[in-house]
Amino acid sequence: MAGIAYFEIQVDDPERALAFYGDVFGWRFVKQDGLPVAYWRIETDGMHGGLLQRPCPAPPLGQGTNAYVCSVGVDDFDATAARIESLGGQVALAKFAVPGLCWQGYFIDPEGNTFGLFQPDSDAG
Repeated sequence: MAGIAYFEIQVDDPERALAFYGDVFGWRFVKQDGLPVAYWRIETDGMHGGLLQRPCPAPPLGQGTNAYVCSVGVDDFDATAARIESLGGQVALAKFAVPGLCWQGYFIDPEGNTFGLFQPDSDAG
């Protein structure tokens, strides 16, 4: 059974957010090059995550949940992606390599919620 293994925070001002989360929680950030967006890996004492420049405007306050994106770790990205689409999910951002770490992609469920999918793979790239 797959579980939530990774979270991401989309932000308007990465430097402000890095300072905020670092000061509040003591999180450490590592810039990750080679991705289709500006991205920092988040290292915590628990679940790890990522912080990225928001790719589009956030919904205004009072317009439903505005939250972190969670990613589910799977053994076979392609098979899981096919299953998601066959059950009515949509691709939000196609599969891409996080060099040396994993294959990552994003989907929208039939209710309009965004979630990530990743397959660990040290040979990704």
